[in-house]
Amino acid sequence: MTDTGLPQDLPTGVLINGEWSGAADGRTVAVINPATGDELTSIADAAPADARAALDAAAAAGPGWASTPPRQRAEILRRAFDEVTRRKDEFARLMTLEMGKPLAEAYGEVTYGSEFLRWFSEEAVRIGGRYGLNPEGTGRIVVSQRPVGPAYLITPWNFPLAMATRKIAPALAAGCPVIIKPAANTPLTTLLFAQLLSEVGVPAGVVNVIASSRAAEVTEPLLSDPRLRKLSFTGSTPVGRTLLAQAAQNVLRTSMELGGNAPFLIFADADLDAAVDGAMTAKFRNIGQACTAANRFIVHASVADEFVARVTARVEKMTVGSGLTEGVTIGPLIDAKAVDSTDAMVADALDHGARLTTGGERIAGPGYFYEPTVLRDVQPGSRLLREEIFGPVLGVTTFETDDEAVAAANDTEYGLVSYAYTTDLARAHRLIERLETGMMGLNTGLVSNAAAPFGGVKASGLGREGGQEGIAEYLESKYTLIPAT
Repeated sequence: MTDTGLPQDLPTGVLINGEWSGAADGRTVAVINPATGDELTSIADAAPADARAALDAAAAAGPGWASTPPRQRAEILRRAFDEVTRRKDEFARLMTLEMGKPLAEAYGEVTYGSEFLRWFSEEAVRIGGRYGLNPEGTGRIVVSQRPVGPAYLITPWNFPLAMATRKIAPALAAGCPVIIKPAANTPLTTLLFAQLLSEVGVPAGVVNVIASSRAAEVTEPLLSDPRLRKLSFTGSTPVGRTLLAQAAQNVLRTSMELGGNAPFLIFADADLDAAVDGAMTAKFRNIGQACTAANRFIVHASVADEFVARVTARVEKMTVGSGLTEGVTIGPLIDAKAVDSTDAMVADALDHGARLTTGGERIAGPGYFYEPTVLRDVQPGSRLLREEIFGPVLGVTTFETDDEAVAAANDTEYGLVSYAYTTDLARAHRLIERLETGMMGLNTGLVSNAAAPFGGVKASGLGREGGQEGIAEYLESKYTLIPAT
């Protein structure tokens, strides 16, 4: 390690066709430690020319990778899983340095993120098809699967390893070469991971990395090139809508994991101990900076006072500071803009009549910190009920009837994930049917798993990542008819 805590051999360039280099126009961009506001290092700030070169490399490498036996692709991914696991200390510390999450949570992300490598190493050898007589008896139907082709992967800053593995692993398993653009705030983990992939045997050109602060400039030449056949994006809904419009020009296959506004429902019969534990996980994991973070706590009026009292007591015991410091449970937000946004949303809720039970203040620097906060009686019209918070703020509203709770939960353009606590099995089944989300946590505050399909409905996106569904996003079906003889 250097005195910054970064790995000494950490790459800082663009990766194109197996070679690391500076940006085509020589530009660089600083990577900031959000716990201190200091520069960790600077990296190559990829230019449009780098994007075109990356697509050249992916297009050239694609046929060879697609024809690589599935078992060989699987073994490479399994080696990547083993190597990430072996180097868990290095990856966890790097994520905490560039993103800010507490080190214990960074270790959790290493475990979660590496599982996509193991899962899709197993799925690579299970790509199937079907064969059978057609209904008329006049021929045989053969359905085969083949990779869609070069894929452009755009990842966010909040889960630097897991978002890379969740997209790269299924693409490689399916036989697709990729160009990945990590967020400029947190590119270092992806750069280290890409280096690892080369070390475990991924051929040159199959994985190309173009970290850039000029997202629109490097994306346009890729989406306008007919050789690109797949776009996978995780980020905000407004940006997703723009990308979908651009992708339509070449009729690209798209996967969109967009914004969320997750409701967390607590019914009168809920196990309140479990609900409080689940609330702390669903709200404060990753400092609240997750699309799956619980956004709106919709609590039955009969248990609201006790729930608020319990979560307030738990929140007041949380420790804020650098994620590298032992015992810290709330790290910094990603940047000063995030602190401003969180503070503005709390102020708006208070202006609308919410009551503050703890927190509610920005913390003086260095670094970008905000107090973990609990608000009760959040009123209709408050931004907290309409927008993603992406900060450590827990806001509570109340309900009287099941219909009222479901209506409040569904009263949003988003539909990524919902959480519900109840011991009534019949009610639980009704909620599964009625809540308009792509995922649901029933009596749990954590739903993500590499073996399960991750994704939303409505303005939260389309397509799924993880599970058997995840590899299908990178495959297309081909039907062949063989006439009967």
